[in-house]
Amino acid sequence: MGEKALALNDADFAKEVTESTVPVLVDFWATWCGPCQMMGPIVESLAEEYAGKVKVMKLNVDANPMTPAKFGIRGIPTLLLFQNGEVVDRIVGAVPKGTVENSLKKVLG
Repeated sequence: MGEKALALNDADFAKEVTESTVPVLVDFWATWCGPCQMMGPIVESLAEEYAGKVKVMKLNVDANPMTPAKFGIRGIPTLLLFQNGEVVDRIVGAVPKGTVENSLKKVLG
């Protein structure tokens, strides 16, 4: 995992995501997941490019099973975009960077 996207866990999910005053992009991933590894550099670059505008976080589904279950995560990678504590977009699978950027631009206006 890179350094720009912050690690997230079940215990701090509410504080970091649902109580956030800025939009939050959460990458649900696992170390053994090939498509997750493909999305890693994209998520990292978005974390750097949108620093201060969007909080980008990564949640390892193996280490933190409660949160993925709560949001109905059935396949990874899944990116959930939260605004004001609510899920406003869901992207499943390895997708081009532009797909994720389009979702971010919608919430940023």
